[in-house]
Amino acid sequence: MTVHTAEPGAPVTHTVLDGTPVGPLTLVAAGTALTGLYMTDQRHRPPQESFGDPADPGAPPFAAAIAQLRAYFRGELTTFDLPLTLRGTPFQRRVWAALCTIPYGETRSYGQLAEALGVPTAARAVGLANGRNPVGIIVPCHRVVGADGSLTGYGGGLDRKRRLLAFERTDEALFPAGACG
Repeated sequence: MTVHTAEPGAPVTHTVLDGTPVGPLTLVAAGTALTGLYMTDQRHRPPQESFGDPADPGAPPFAAAIAQLRAYFRGELTTFDLPLTLRGTPFQRRVWAALCTIPYGETRSYGQLAEALGVPTAARAVGLANGRNPVGIIVPCHRVVGADGSLTGYGGGLDRKRRLLAFERTDEALFPAGACG
């Protein structure tokens, strides 16, 4: 994950990747960096009008994001390498960076993530920051579970979280080869 500072005055644009195993994904960018990835019915999804004008899915950074998402859903990619501009508090950005250290196919509890950040009593704050992750899947907030291993909140819904975690544990492609556009 490469985090960029916001490009002053960069135009905000969006495109939609249809036909994914978790439904349509709206990708939002400011200039050449992604700023959001949202599912249709996602909790904390910004209003559609904040996504800017529609853009060519072949334009940067959309082409790379779409290619990497397709590879991920085919089981061919375990970490993303995309330019991101993540807007949040300093603590939120620390949590989002820590999410990227959770290996593919593994989970961590909110408490474990808080301990890794050096704030062992901040599990609830970690959960709140996790819930505000603007680029789910790419920054893998679905890999965080309750202290007892139970599935807890996910902006995209628990069914999607369950499916993503099962997919990562089995490496069974959510998209058969050639089926992902």
